[in-house]
Amino acid sequence: MKSATQKLTLAALAAAALMIGGTMPAHAASRNYRDLLRLFDEWRAFEAPIVRDCVPDYTAAAMAAKAEGLADFRKRLAAFDDSAWTPAQRTDLAYVEAEMNGLDFDLRVMRPWARDPSFYALVFGEESDVPEHEGPNARPAIDLYKYRFPLSQADQKDLTCRLGAVPALLEQAKVNLKQGNARDLFAYGERAFRWQIDALKGVENGTSAMRTLEGPVRGSLEGASPALKDAFAAAREASEAFIQWIKAEAPSKTGPSGVGKDNYDWYMKHVRLTPYGWEEQVSYLRRELERARASLTLEEFRNRSSPSAPSFDDEAAYLEMARAKMAALTDFLIESGIVADKPYYRDALRNQIGAFTPPGERNFFSIGAAFDPTPLYSHFYHWIELAMRKHEAHKSPIRAAEPLYDLYDGRSEGMATAMEEIVMHMGLYDDNPRSREIVWIMLANRAARGLASLYVAANEMSLDEAGEFHAKWTPRKWSDPTSDLVGFEQLLYLRQPGYGASYVTGKIELDRLMSEYAFIQEQKGEAFNLAGFFKALNASGIIPFALIQQELGADAIRAGGAR
Repeated sequence: MKSATQKLTLAALAAAALMIGGTMPAHAASRNYRDLLRLFDEWRAFEAPIVRDCVPDYTAAAMAAKAEGLADFRKRLAAFDDSAWTPAQRTDLAYVEAEMNGLDFDLRVMRPWARDPSFYALVFGEESDVPEHEGPNARPAIDLYKYRFPLSQADQKDLTCRLGAVPALLEQAKVNLKQGNARDLFAYGERAFRWQIDALKGVENGTSAMRTLEGPVRGSLEGASPALKDAFAAAREASEAFIQWIKAEAPSKTGPSGVGKDNYDWYMKHVRLTPYGWEEQVSYLRRELERARASLTLEEFRNRSSPSAPSFDDEAAYLEMARAKMAALTDFLIESGIVADKPYYRDALRNQIGAFTPPGERNFFSIGAAFDPTPLYSHFYHWIELAMRKHEAHKSPIRAAEPLYDLYDGRSEGMATAMEEIVMHMGLYDDNPRSREIVWIMLANRAARGLASLYVAANEMSLDEAGEFHAKWTPRKWSDPTSDLVGFEQLLYLRQPGYGASYVTGKIELDRLMSEYAFIQEQKGEAFNLAGFFKALNASGIIPFALIQQELGADAIRAGGAR
């Protein structure tokens, strides 16, 4: 259970604001950056749900109170005078504004607590490879992987309360979700609860190996109190019952699930701070799909006289190969200057080698990994960035905090996707050209699934149709529209507009930033400094590329001619 800050009433928040401001009027302009940091702390306390007896409150009344309080926070933020601030301080101000816009969009349009059954699956058995859980979920999340097993008495007490509250939360959800009519969100809504049940069972049975930055965490209820065991069982049984409730309600839900083009464009501009709206994103993703598939055919022609790459179908041989590939990639990143040679960066990648998947059980990613996991491992640059956040926390408390509303997506997913192609162009596969084919297949897959997600957001495709499109345009029939992976991905992208496209649009934004950085160097008569570029990029933190661009001054370059 969180601290008492989660139980602050709007009146208490207003009183705190007056205390901080002294005799200054509530919305008087402030030139002081420290005032922004104080406001940020208040904002985060307000934004979190009220929690009573470990149950977060997402009722209609609670959400109405959020809307009322948000208006005051936005007025206070708008009153800041940043004319004398540094570029970094202005970036923080814009970032906080984007967060507030995120809550505004949720309250007006997304309303996940009223439309999306998956929102109420808040038990997680694995750490995400991005700074926040992917997609919206009730908070505070119950991250089983964060606990250390055997559980201490304090952790047992904490989990007993939080897991014990799951049945009450799901009963609240049944009332809240009567407000919504989103067909696909209900049709696919049971999936998140199946994963929640699996996470609970894994700890109950002592069979879990939960993925984390530091490596697998093996959870069990060894030495647990009867109360905690009962709480696990109650949460699991309530989840199973909720699946049946979703199935019973789904036929009555007949409305659209996507946000529509106009709402999507507002969200991209004001929350994600992405310069591309729906139409532009469709155009860009089509182009990347075409480029990836065309490049694949040329790569195959180039390799026409080379032997086919072998598939590693034996577990021991695969793991030996995978460990060698990860070590080689790690050395490549460090020797190139992209990544510093620090133990926690090496560990971050080494801990993500992953397990062997038998041939009959493979999905898109494990099919490619059986030939060479390096293209996928290069996407695991995610874990380097998580290690950076943990061991080299950003000096700005705003950027060091866990992001809200998936503001990280273009920066994180775009960077990880770009890294697949960056290391290829840098020469990583010069001795293994068949692996270049996998890079293009992965990009085609990301473009196809992102394009499908855009059509879903515009209510031009159902999730079933999106899965078919997603698989159809993925080369070599590596993608199965009926697979759990495709269903998971398309549901996530529906639940979090823009996420599916962000892998490609974020990559495009990185390409632009790199181009403009190189242009600046060229104008100075200097050679492009790859290590320097990544150092400057990382110094800004995991924030939208548009803010990084402003902070680095690249907007001035583009205004001078390159558009």
